[in-house]
Amino acid sequence: MKNVVFKIFFVFFVSILNNVSAENSLDSANSKAPQINLSGFLDVYYAYDFNRPTTDYRQTFLYNHNRHNEFNLNLGYIKLNAVHAKYRANIALQAGTYANDNYVAEPGLLKNIFEANAGVAINKKNNLWLDAGVFASHIGFESAVSSDNFTLTRSLLAENSPYYLSGAKITYEPNHNFDFALIVCNGWQRIRRVAGNSLPAFGTHINYIANDKISFVWSSFVGTDDPDSLRRMRYFNDLFAKFQVTKKLSLITGCDIGFQQKARFSSDYNSWFTPIVIAKYAVSSKYSVSVRGEYFNDKNGVIIGTGTINGFQTTGASINFDYAPTDKIMCRIEARGFNSKDAIFNKQNSVVNTNAFVIGSIAIKLE
Repeated sequence: MKNVVFKIFFVFFVSILNNVSAENSLDSANSKAPQINLSGFLDVYYAYDFNRPTTDYRQTFLYNHNRHNEFNLNLGYIKLNAVHAKYRANIALQAGTYANDNYVAEPGLLKNIFEANAGVAINKKNNLWLDAGVFASHIGFESAVSSDNFTLTRSLLAENSPYYLSGAKITYEPNHNFDFALIVCNGWQRIRRVAGNSLPAFGTHINYIANDKISFVWSSFVGTDDPDSLRRMRYFNDLFAKFQVTKKLSLITGCDIGFQQKARFSSDYNSWFTPIVIAKYAVSSKYSVSVRGEYFNDKNGVIIGTGTINGFQTTGASINFDYAPTDKIMCRIEARGFNSKDAIFNKQNSVVNTNAFVIGSIAIKLE
């Protein structure tokens, strides 16, 4: 009997010591100073548009690499971030034609904010986070950082959905196969809310990684880009899948579809949709080739207004060749073309229904 009591006491005592040790270890980890990182990115380019447009912008529906026959900076930023088990923060300031074109609705120095956000872990496992500020959009598979994408230029669906949002989000990663996000923000790609609009916008994000070769993502947005007096609700869905077909061949396929009320309180909606397929083939560790086919149908001009009978109904295709001498440097050249149902592309003093251009870029990550 004494031996049994002793064994029970011993096990109980050891478990207490283990718990105390674990708590002390956790407290010690939480009290550590955050890791501070300084990084940057530069993407310089030259573009030649065979339509030789006379406007400053090659196309009003493009927001990257959008100058004709000149060398320019698409995006350059410098970023400071802090990483800790319980909190994180990021601030990045930007310059370039991407910032000038894509942040045209933002006043003053807000145009120079690439991101500015802070977050805290709100559970013990540190897999449930609350972040607030200006952050990258949860929508789509392409970002403003060109070297992270399959293609040099952004696809039509990426250029015409939010790159950034301003608000708050809760993210949860229960395991390595799933992560979820719920977003409350100031609107459809807005740092400053639309004047006269009192309604916040909402978004969701679900990422499912089936295995190391297949993943699926669904993101949504619900809100308005109007003042209260004209409020037309917008409902938007982005779906895409990534496939590692072989060791060298990768594939992305997806589609955006959106609906917006024709007028306030209306039960009638205008819609747009944008299917896409991109394939990337790694010739070697340094060389790769990507091809893209895409279509954007916005006949009612919800996102891209043309003032023409059929609106924006455009097919696109591109091919690009990449050379990456290191994992921080990407040299790319891309040829891309559009064909539209209506004549919408500026060509000297006229408009035509086709457009073709080539772009070269050198992008460097400073890390």
